[in-house]
Amino acid sequence: MNALKTWFDGRSLRERRLLLVMAALAAVTLVWGAIILPVRNGLSSSRERYTDAVIRLGTAQAGLSQVKSLQRRATPLSAPLADIVRARADAAGFTLASLDVEAPGRIRVAIATARAGALMQWIAALEGEGVLVDALSVSGNGAGSVTATMTLRARGG
Repeated sequence: MNALKTWFDGRSLRERRLLLVMAALAAVTLVWGAIILPVRNGLSSSRERYTDAVIRLGTAQAGLSQVKSLQRRATPLSAPLADIVRARADAAGFTLASLDVEAPGRIRVAIATARAGALMQWIAALEGEGVLVDALSVSGNGAGSVTATMTLRARGG
């Protein structure tokens, strides 16, 4: 340390000032690169993760409220499941190829020809009324229509 002080004292006033400014700039650069920049990046990353988590929470809460609203609307069916499905199919213009009761509150339905979009809307409407799809098999007929076989059950059944 004495050798460094002797060396420093041997410099002219202008050189000493330049060396002090250089040391100060080096210290600022080290503090910036070793402390401030990593902390700032860490905080930025934390903010991004927090924002993503808030968005995911909002999406999950919205989904939960939809599920709860469906559960609140779930009322027992007003008629036997087979009668409700037959009536809804007739109202939608579908001809049922077969309708078999497998168990109370559970039926197997076959539709020979239907437009795919109309069929999916009909199934969604049934689910809104408390009729759930346990199994669904849809295959194309090639002429813009599909054949469907499904197992339906009453919600809670």
